[in-house]
Amino acid sequence: MPNPVLIGAKLKLKRSSLKTVEETITELLAKRDELSASIDGVESEEDLTAIEDSVKENDEEIEGKEEEKTKLEEEIDELEKELERSNQKKPKNRSKLGGNENMDKEQLKELRSALNAYVRSKGAEVRAVDGFKLVDGGALVPEELLTPEKAVEDVVDLLQYVKKVPVKSSAGKYPIIKKSGNRMNTVPELEANPELAKPALTNVLYEIETYRGYIPVSQEVIDDADYDIVGLIDDEIRDQELNTRNFAIATVLKTASPKTIGTLDEIITLLNTGFKTAYQVRLYVSQSMFNDLDLLKDANGRYLLQDDVTVASGKRLKGKEVVVLDDDMIGAQAGDKVGFIGDAKAFCKFFDRKQVSVKWVDNNIYGQLLAGFVRFDVEVADTAAGYYITFTPDAAEPAGA
Repeated sequence: MPNPVLIGAKLKLKRSSLKTVEETITELLAKRDELSASIDGVESEEDLTAIEDSVKENDEEIEGKEEEKTKLEEEIDELEKELERSNQKKPKNRSKLGGNENMDKEQLKELRSALNAYVRSKGAEVRAVDGFKLVDGGALVPEELLTPEKAVEDVVDLLQYVKKVPVKSSAGKYPIIKKSGNRMNTVPELEANPELAKPALTNVLYEIETYRGYIPVSQEVIDDADYDIVGLIDDEIRDQELNTRNFAIATVLKTASPKTIGTLDEIITLLNTGFKTAYQVRLYVSQSMFNDLDLLKDANGRYLLQDDVTVASGKRLKGKEVVVLDDDMIGAQAGDKVGFIGDAKAFCKFFDRKQVSVKWVDNNIYGQLLAGFVRFDVEVADTAAGYYITFTPDAAEPAGA
C-alpha cells in the first residue's frame, strides 16, 4: 500500500512548483503588456523588429510555462486521487471496541499529537499515524477528536429540524417518497394481494459543497508547544459550522412557495387546511414577525400564543411549535416579517459528507492562514411540505381577530 506520508510530501513539492510556475506566468504576462504598450512609441523599423523578437520570445516562454502548469496540475490531481485511495485502505492496527472501529484513548492521544504537529509545522510534518488522513491537501479532523456539540443558549440549530442524510460520495441521488396518505388493505386468507397505490417516488440530486472559514491561530500559539491547537480548532469549527449550516438550511427554506398573509386568522387557516395531516408542521419565523404574533391578544386581553416551556421559544400557535430565527437568517435584513411554515424535515434534506479538515491557505494580506473546511449540501425534497410567508398585518386589525 502506498505510504500516505510520502504521497503527502510529493504533493507538497508539486504544489510548491505549481505556485512558482504560476508566479512566473504572471510576470511574463505583465512583461507582454509592457512590450505591447512600448509599440506606440517606436520610431524606427529596427526598434519595431527588436520588440517583435522580444514579444515572440516572451510568448514562447508563456506557452512553455502553461504546458508545465498543465502537467503539474495533472500530476497533483493524480497524487490527490492516490492519496485518497491510500486513505480509504483500512488501517491494520485499528483497535475495535464493541465491534466497531472507534479508537482507544492511546490512539486518540497519538492522533491528536500528530494533528497538532501538522498545524504547527504548517503542513510540513505528516506523521504515519492510524487515522491521520490528508484530504484535498489538508488534514482531516476525525469526529473522535471533535467534542459533541453543546447546546448553546439562545442559538437555534436548524439541523435538528431537518432530515440528515449521511453520504459517502461527493455527488449522487437520494430517493424520496412523498407523504401520500395511502393505506394498506385487508386481505382474506389465501386470496391474492390487492394492488396498492403506487408511491410518488422522486430522486433528489445532491452535490456536496465545501465551505471554508479562517481559524484564528497566531504564530505565537503555533510556537507554544504546550498549547492544544486541536482544542482551539474544535471550538472555532463548531461555531462556524453551526452558523454555516443554519444559513444554508434557511436559504433552502426561503425557496418554498411564497404566500403573503395579513392576519392571524389566515395563518390559522393555513395550519388547518394547507397541509396533509401526515406533515409535522412548525412555524419558523423571524424575530420581527414573532414579536407581532406574540403581542396579539383576544377580546379579553389574553395573549393568543400558548405558553410551552418544552420548546425553545416558549410558545406554540394552535399546538404548533414556533421557532424564532434572526431576521437576516430567515429573511434578508433586520425588520423582515417573514417565515417558513411547514414540515422542514420533509421539505429539505441535509446531505452530510461528515468531513471536517484544516489546512494552511495563502492570503494576499496576511500570508498563510489556517482554514477550516466542512462539506455538506442542502436540497429541496418535497415542495408540498411548506410555504415561505410574508406577514403584512393590517394596522387596524381588531384584537382577537
